[in-house]
Amino acid sequence: MVEDGGHPVGPQLSPLHDFHVARGAKMADFGGWLMPIEYPQGSETLAGGVLAEHAAVREHVGIFDVSHLGKISVRGDGAITFLNSILTNDLESISDSEAQYTMLCDESGGVIDDMIAYRISTSEVFLIPNASNCGNVHEVIASRAPDGIQIENCHHDFGIIAVQGPKSRELLAAIGLDVPSTLGYMSFRRMPFKGSEIILCRTGYTGELGFELVVPVTSADGQSLTAAVWDSLAQALPKFAGLVAGLGARDTLRTEMGYALHGHELSLEINPLEAGVGWAISLAKPSWLGRDALQKIKERGVERKAVALLAKDRTIPRAGMPVTLDGVVVGVVTSGTFSPSIKKGIALALVRPDIVKGTSLTIDVRGRIGEYEVVRAPFVPSHVR
Repeated sequence: MVEDGGHPVGPQLSPLHDFHVARGAKMADFGGWLMPIEYPQGSETLAGGVLAEHAAVREHVGIFDVSHLGKISVRGDGAITFLNSILTNDLESISDSEAQYTMLCDESGGVIDDMIAYRISTSEVFLIPNASNCGNVHEVIASRAPDGIQIENCHHDFGIIAVQGPKSRELLAAIGLDVPSTLGYMSFRRMPFKGSEIILCRTGYTGELGFELVVPVTSADGQSLTAAVWDSLAQALPKFAGLVAGLGARDTLRTEMGYALHGHELSLEINPLEAGVGWAISLAKPSWLGRDALQKIKERGVERKAVALLAKDRTIPRAGMPVTLDGVVVGVVTSGTFSPSIKKGIALALVRPDIVKGTSLTIDVRGRIGEYEVVRAPFVPSHVR
């Protein structure tokens, strides 16, 4: 990888890149990182394409390399107070060793990024933003940090492995990571592994019981720790009918749950109230980036809102396709796919605020008019708790 003024040029590589290439994974750019979309069929690869990987997570267990996600450390006396003046959610509402979904907005209420915040203590928080936005998030937060608060971009210092599915606890136990039965949803623990320490958090992006492991790329003695954790998990997978899974399956899984993806359901042009994640903004806090703008939007009402759409026919919607009612365009698809679980086309869309559950809408799917119904997300039951 060529460096230009200290900044990487070209796609960046996960610490697990060699594994993916050796297994013949289909690779693609995700936020500037070359990541696996899916693995080819065949027992030697432990996987078999998006549909098989998706089913494994819903029925058994799957592991994902999500090391492309950002990592930012915020440390110093008053770190919680400082971040509460920047981010949308209220870090005072959770305890140490708990995580929280939150956002960083601009002054107009647009979403610079959404992220998970790990509250380690009142003086230390670990943020996990999206890959492509990590630099922007770091820049905005660092530019507002008072003396005594250290903001560090740790994007390349850690790998992140998602273990997702009903057998995820058993898989982790098989490699010596016994998850405490008391570990609640959105809580985390530091755990030992091969003489080093990792963070194990009960979070995910699939709607299943799951965990995300934040692992130093190298151990204290210079060994490849992220790779060691991944290899141990991959070797144990067959005992639980599990598969390694790519980001293609991660996307179909999150779409079935109705989870927002920045750049699709959230953006600088799509605010949290429109996207249906208003529960992650705390207007009770007196001041944070975008608060006043979002307060005004809430008072006057949104001009569009997020809905879930279920196909009545065999069409498969895609992002950007227009949504119509009686021949009039009333919105646009933000995410669309074939649902491997219910075997139908599904979509997340932004539509006029008067559109309600049960309304029949149409989508122009490459010249074919698809029939859709507004339904309540998720499309399949959630098992995160």
